[in-house]
Parts: sequence; structure tokens; C-alpha cells
Amino acid sequence: MAYSKELKSAIIAKMLPPNDISISKLAKEEGIPEATLHKWRAEARANGYAAPASDAPAERWSSQDKFLIVLETATMSEIELSEYCRTKGIYPEEVQAWKDACIQANGGVAKEATRLNRELKQKEKENRALEKELLRKEKALAEAAALLVLRKKADAIWGDQEEE
Repeated sequence: MAYSKELKSAIIAKMLPPNDISISKLAKEEGIPEATLHKWRAEARANGYAAPASDAPAERWSSQDKFLIVLETATMSEIELSEYCRTKGIYPEEVQAWKDACIQANGGVAKEATRLNRELKQKEKENRALEKELLRKEKALAEAAALLVLRKKADAIWGDQEEE
């Protein structure tokens, strides 16, 4: 069944904050299958619209949803942000906290990557040193084994010189 763009937009708006009407309730009220409503919400998210993936309150939105809100509000003035937050049913402080979390997440990743690279280089250096030591010990063991074999052969050929 085909639905008009106006109806679809109105229903999507009802699903999102500040209305936050659950999909099951909307499906009953509007007579539209729940699967269709889920699809519409997913399409809105795919088109970059900051729509939560579930009916959960803002505190339980996914990181992706929060990041989309941060992106959407990045260029807004304080007045525009306040208006936007009212329409979404969220607080400007929440958006600021999400923005700070995004910034720190990226900064932490770079520091962690640098630390891990240093550790990796150190481990590789230790590994090379251990391999070098192992190779040296293997050569010494092979030499000792060869000397033992030669001594046994010499004893077998000339006899034990110490017996005389």
C-alpha cells in the first residue's frame, strides 16, 4: 500500500522526540503495520536524520544516535540549539555532554594507538633479541653434540687413551 509523503512525514515526526509515541501504539492508531513504521524510521536514520533506533529515552540512545545529534547541532547557535532540543525532547546539556564524549573518544583513540605502537615495537625488539639468543644456543648445542659424536668415533677408532 502506498502512503503519501505528508502522512509518512507526520508519522515519523510522531515517532521522534518530543512525542516519542511507540511504534506499536502508532501502528494501532494509524492502522499501519509495525514493520512499515520500523522501515520508515530506519530510512530516516539512513538519510542522516537524527532518529533513535528504538523507542528508548534519550539517556539510552545508541552512540550513533547521539553522534548524529552532535553533527546535526554542530553549527547551531545557542538559541537554535535550544529550539532544536525542545523539538527533540532533549536538553542542551545532554548534547554538550555527547559532544564532549565524541571529542574525548577520538583523542583517547590516538593516544591509545600511540601507546600500543610503542608497546608493539618494544615487544618486537624483545622478540628479536630472544630469537637471536635462541639461535646462538641452538648453534652451541649442535656444536656440543658434534663434539660428543666425534669423541665417540675417535674412542671407537683409537680406543680410550686414558686406559693406558
